[in-house]
Amino acid sequence: MQIEVRIGAIQEVEADAVVVNLLEGVTTPGGATAAVDRALEGRISRVLAAGDFRGRLGETLVLYTDGRIPAPRVILVGLGPETSFHAEKVRHAAAAAAQRARELNVRRLATVIHGAGRGGLSPEEAAHATVEGTLLGLYTYQRKRENADRPRPEVLLLVEFDAAKEAAIAAGARRAEILARFVNRVRDWVNEPGSDMTPRRLAEEARALAHEVGVRAQILEERAIVALGMGALAAVSRGSEEPPRFIILEYAPEGRLERPVVLAGKGITFDSGGLNLKSEEGMLTMKGDMAGAAAVLGATLAAAALQLPIPVVALAPACENMPSGKAFKPGDILRALNGKTIEIVSTDAEGRLILADALSYAARYNPRAVIDVATLTGAAIIALGQDVAAALFSDNDELAEALLRAAQVTGERLWRMPLWEDYLDRIRSDVADVKNSGGRYGGLGTSAMFLKQFAPEGVPWAHLDIAPMDMAEKARGYVPKGGTGYGVRLLVRYLEDLKP
Repeated sequence: MQIEVRIGAIQEVEADAVVVNLLEGVTTPGGATAAVDRALEGRISRVLAAGDFRGRLGETLVLYTDGRIPAPRVILVGLGPETSFHAEKVRHAAAAAAQRARELNVRRLATVIHGAGRGGLSPEEAAHATVEGTLLGLYTYQRKRENADRPRPEVLLLVEFDAAKEAAIAAGARRAEILARFVNRVRDWVNEPGSDMTPRRLAEEARALAHEVGVRAQILEERAIVALGMGALAAVSRGSEEPPRFIILEYAPEGRLERPVVLAGKGITFDSGGLNLKSEEGMLTMKGDMAGAAAVLGATLAAAALQLPIPVVALAPACENMPSGKAFKPGDILRALNGKTIEIVSTDAEGRLILADALSYAARYNPRAVIDVATLTGAAIIALGQDVAAALFSDNDELAEALLRAAQVTGERLWRMPLWEDYLDRIRSDVADVKNSGGRYGGLGTSAMFLKQFAPEGVPWAHLDIAPMDMAEKARGYVPKGGTGYGVRLLVRYLEDLKP
């Protein structure tokens, strides 16, 4: 989509539709909405007086202008209550307006900057949220032939009357456009069928994007993985005909890679459960079991495109977990890269195994912090609910609080969980250093404690279990059904808030 900033009055812009807004409960339009109302000889006011539009978040109403302004349509969108207004509401409102415009076959869409007036947001923040909501809200993934030529808005005009705000609006729009691009790419990766989005393809696409934004990419193939001593990653991949890949992206601003933030992501491109085979229902969404890897790759690429001053490394072990005569077995003992041994209790607790090698590899960077992201446990969904929040574990309060602040800004909710030593007792093994499952009860905490055994010592570490958030059961605002792209914006915001 082409995005332009226009200085002028929204009622004078030539477009297929213009978007204005209203806070919930407001009975007399103000600002740009009032200007459009006057141009339409009070049509918006009459709608409000009749009670046909309340301003509820995401509520839309289409008015036809009959030649009174250049645009043939006005889309009125609700922002919700003023008392709870923030940037997340802008994203949802902008998405609702854009989706309504798409239904109307609008190609050229003009919009006010939601929230920059009575909403109290800065021009840059409001423009960012407006563009981000629009681009994320228009995302679709499907292979239906009958919808292949479905039109969608091609041009978005951000209209502002005050020329002094133009630079700030343009900056916010540019940042949102970059972030939305990589969030939507991550959504594509998660939505692709497992037979198509293989470890090799994920590695190839990450390499191509890395080249485009100036990030060094290194892809380790199976022989190198084994030679390095990544016994856990090698074992999990053994049952599949698809060879594993260990994807390394290094973003070094101004050529510096000293003390980077390391992001490690679980990249199981399809998880059958291995020999501990999942049920039919449990296997259905397992094409998305690489959402953690997708998120850390997307965040690193976005950080580079935004030219953040913080060096970042993404580590994405990628493989399939399949049953075959070569598959690893319950009772096996694996040796991870850091030398620790792991007794296999369940082959369906495989994500933590490949992350064990990734976290061990992270130590060679002398990192400032290490954050792993994974669709790790069904226990996270049971604890927090589907599409509600991801679970956060950390051994460092400062890191945990920084991630929670970032989540608050981006609307990608996190909830911090306890990391008690009791969980370690549940994964002690009689024959190895640890076992890969502590059983059904406390599975969320024991999985995090398992990963902690492989994180670099003395380095702030956090674990994000995004199993509740990687794929949405139904569309909600700017979040589509299917792959959500969760984590990209959160991690980038965390990086932006760090001091170089």
